[in-house]
Parts: sequence; structure tokens; C-alpha cells
Amino acid sequence: MITDIEYNTERPHLIIPEYGRHIQKMVDQAIAEEDPEKRNKQAKSIIAVMGNMNPHLRDVADFQHKLWDQLFIISDFKLDVESPYGKPSREQLAERPEPLEYPQNFPKYRFYGNNIKQMIDVAISWEDGDMKDGLVLTIANHMKKCFLNWNKDTVEDDVIFKHLFELSEGKLDLRESKDSLSNAAALLKNKKRYNSPSTSNGGQKKSNHSHKNNNNRGRKRY
Repeated sequence: MITDIEYNTERPHLIIPEYGRHIQKMVDQAIAEEDPEKRNKQAKSIIAVMGNMNPHLRDVADFQHKLWDQLFIISDFKLDVESPYGKPSREQLAERPEPLEYPQNFPKYRFYGNNIKQMIDVAISWEDGDMKDGLVLTIANHMKKCFLNWNKDTVEDDVIFKHLFELSEGKLDLRESKDSLSNAAALLKNKKRYNSPSTSNGGQKKSNHSHKNNNNRGRKRY
């Protein structure tokens, strides 16, 4: 009769369950070892076994550092061995990282997006000439397209030119320009054109499927 059956509920808690209970027992055995030289050899052997669980990262320097830190964590910082990266402290690993500073942009016209501002800054940095005029006109057309994505009706070119003047802080002025932007129908037509193939392919597949079924209709089955 088997009397010594271990249940997980009766076993000690695993600090890092991903490595399993065998690694935990090896670490516990290394902690109990009194000879420092043997204890260091056992620690290196445990690191090798832990690295074999992730062979593609085994020889990466940063990953080696991570393995040694995890070894001390598994030992509950009781393992006294010589680490090539130094022994971390409990307080050091428990310290919360500083919050990241995210760029805060509060554009006046959100429907244009943040990329428009970068495009405008590039256009401002260019020298006056035909290339700059073409770029500014392209930016204005893109602004009109972005505007129409939110307002499906229409928008006058004067409104776009006014917004461009404000976003460029008065450095790009098309308010007196005789050039006209693309009409709303042409801008929205390009968007619909890219959405149409999926529906047309689906319709083609449906027609082919129905045609295939028609060919099988009336055929004897044994």
C-alpha cells in the first residue's frame, strides 16, 4: 500500500511556477549546502538547466542576467553564491518603475490627426518654390480628405485654407490662392475603390459556388 503520496496542496509554494518543482528542490538543496565551492557549482548547474528551458535565449547576456536574478528570487534571496551580475536585493526588485512620459498633443482640429502637424512643419522648412507649393497643396487636399471622413457632406476650400493657416501659425497661407482642391466626390471615390474588391470577390465566389451546385444538380448518386 502506498502511504507517502504528496499532494500539491501540501507542498511548499512555488515562487516561480514556470520552472517547475524540480528547479525549486534543486535551489533548496543549494541553499542547504554548507560548502561554498559546491554551492557555487550547484548554482551554475541550476542556471544551465534553467537556460535549457529557453535554448534560443540561453547565450544572450541580458537573458543570463535575468536567469541569475530569477535564481535568487526562487531562493527567496537566501542563496549565498557568487553571481557574475551581483546579488539583487528584495527592495531593488520590488521597486516600482517611474511612470513614462507620453507626448501630450491637444490639437485644435483632432480630425486631421497628429501627422498633419508634422507634414506642415516639413513644408515650412522647405525653400519657396514649385516643390513647396505642390507639397502645401497636397497637404491641403489631405486635410480635406480627413475632414470628409468625419463630415460626409462637403466642405469649402476656404475652410481648409483657414485651418491650414492656423495650424501653420500663419506661415502657410493659401487663403488668397487661385488653386482649388479636389472635389469631395473624387476624394471619397478613392476610399470606396479600395473597399470594393472584397465585396466583388465575395460575390464572385458566391456565383462560382452556385454555378458549381447547378452542375451537380440532377446527377445520380450511388
